[in-house]
Amino acid sequence: MTSHVLGDTRVLTGRSLTHILRSPDTIITTAVTPIALMLLFVYVLGGAINTGTDESYINYMLPGILLITVASGIAYTAYRLFLDMQGGIFERFQSMPIARSSVLWAHVLTSLVANLVSVAIVIGVAFIMGFRTGASAGAWLGVAGILALFTLALTWLAVVAGLSAKTVDGASAFSYPLIFLPFISSAFVPTDTMPAPVAWFAENQPVTSIVDTMRALFAQEPVGDEIWIALAWLVAILVGAYIWSVAIYRRKLS
Repeated sequence: MTSHVLGDTRVLTGRSLTHILRSPDTIITTAVTPIALMLLFVYVLGGAINTGTDESYINYMLPGILLITVASGIAYTAYRLFLDMQGGIFERFQSMPIARSSVLWAHVLTSLVANLVSVAIVIGVAFIMGFRTGASAGAWLGVAGILALFTLALTWLAVVAGLSAKTVDGASAFSYPLIFLPFISSAFVPTDTMPAPVAWFAENQPVTSIVDTMRALFAQEPVGDEIWIALAWLVAILVGAYIWSVAIYRRKLS
């Protein structure tokens, strides 16, 4: 049974990745917005922002930009899932000897691959703009692991949106608050520069702990308790979104 599920997932993931390869503008479009934000903040606003550290502003802001990259990219997962639902492809798969779970996992794995490629493009541009880090291979793996977990968590939320939406616009609109969330965190300015109510929210939402952990890994500094808070948020969102999406999927097919 497990090999059957894995085999079906592999084939359907190949189908989804083929769609991405035939339309590479998806990845390019996903990377354009965060790159534009980097250019804006570093070359226009960065000189007026005091982060309270000696590191360059591109080093300070990059973790938040990477999260925005992922938040932008997962909208396409909801969009493609919605089109599959409306096009009747799920009903066609249901009439075939295909593991039901493999249909969702194919979209999730495709999202993971596409978003990590977009993240790699943004990091490459950041290096061109002056980003520097002495992070070890282990630290880079830690950053990659956090980004992968973040992508999986948000992708399962995208699955919920794609399965629940009534229109194409509704399928992707859910990502807008997720893109905006890093702006109310420590991603671009220290939280102690914000008004008290805003600072409280910023310090107690998931993006701040995730950003602070990635920033510490890049700077080769101790991550402290932030990494456990970040992982707790990510695992909770991932598990909750997964259960929610599976419940909606079963109801759709019943």
